[in-house]
Amino acid sequence: MEKVTWGIISTAKIGIEKVIPAMQKGKFCDVAAIASRNPDAAKKAAAKLKIPKAYGSYQELLADPDIQAVYNPLPNHMHVEWSIKSLEAGKHVLCEKPIAMNAAEAQELLTVSKNYPDLKIMEAFMYRLHPQWQKAKQLVTEGAIGRIKTIQSFFSFFNNNPENIRNKPECGGGGLMDIGCYCISLSRFIFGAEPERVSGKVEYDQKLKVDSRASGILDFGNVTSTFTCSMQLSPYQRVNIFGTKGRIEIEIPFNAPPDKPCRMFFQDGGDIKEIVFEICDQYGIQGDLFSQVILDKKEVPTPLEDAVANMKVIEAIIESNKTGSWQKIT
Repeated sequence: MEKVTWGIISTAKIGIEKVIPAMQKGKFCDVAAIASRNPDAAKKAAAKLKIPKAYGSYQELLADPDIQAVYNPLPNHMHVEWSIKSLEAGKHVLCEKPIAMNAAEAQELLTVSKNYPDLKIMEAFMYRLHPQWQKAKQLVTEGAIGRIKTIQSFFSFFNNNPENIRNKPECGGGGLMDIGCYCISLSRFIFGAEPERVSGKVEYDQKLKVDSRASGILDFGNVTSTFTCSMQLSPYQRVNIFGTKGRIEIEIPFNAPPDKPCRMFFQDGGDIKEIVFEICDQYGIQGDLFSQVILDKKEVPTPLEDAVANMKVIEAIIESNKTGSWQKIT
């Protein structure tokens, strides 16, 4: 069976603990190399995960002719720079979310990517590929809950460690960038549309200078989505999708566990049905799907235009908090 040969730039925790092990179990992924600016860190990660090659710089990995695709889990402020360098090196790119520091950066990446029409690039919103989200989208599309009217989402955990990359503003830290991006993305995914305007309320940690809590209202015209995200609240996540005759509740919408079944609750009138999904790893699904797109020369399921649109909403939420007024999405 043909596989895509992958290189990983960065020894980031998400890659080492979640993404790489999942990809290594995939049908179409061959993780052949990992790179770090610290050669010892690269060697340690390679030994731990049994990856054949370890490089002491990202550029060395990009120069490897055997590498076909790059997974980029670098800090947010490095996403665009190294995604562009990967494209320039002739590599397909799967880049972690959020795709950029702002919409202008995201647009720059999109513009550059047009120069490489044979290379695939996608933002790694793995949750959309999990069977529970595919089922939710199907139920909504089929009208199983009637006319969808509003979505509510919540995503939180506690992390006030000043040394953590998520708490460094210069690196694109903060809850809105790290997890609020999911709440915005899922609303656009389920509605299949872009919000016309947004209203946001953001609380900042005075010491860390990153947002510790953010809430938003997304106005899609005649339907809405509301969310709260926080990096300084007790861990919790939940999504509710409300229609005129039913409701969909996703129990673990974002960090779907790879070792136990996930549940969805489908309410049709007064009856609530539990839908249980078989054990699967959404990171493995993502790696295999992206690899198949490369092998079959097909389009990615989530084009880079979607990533630009998501960044525009994040920016508008921040601007709305500054002005205290609704912000139109241009």
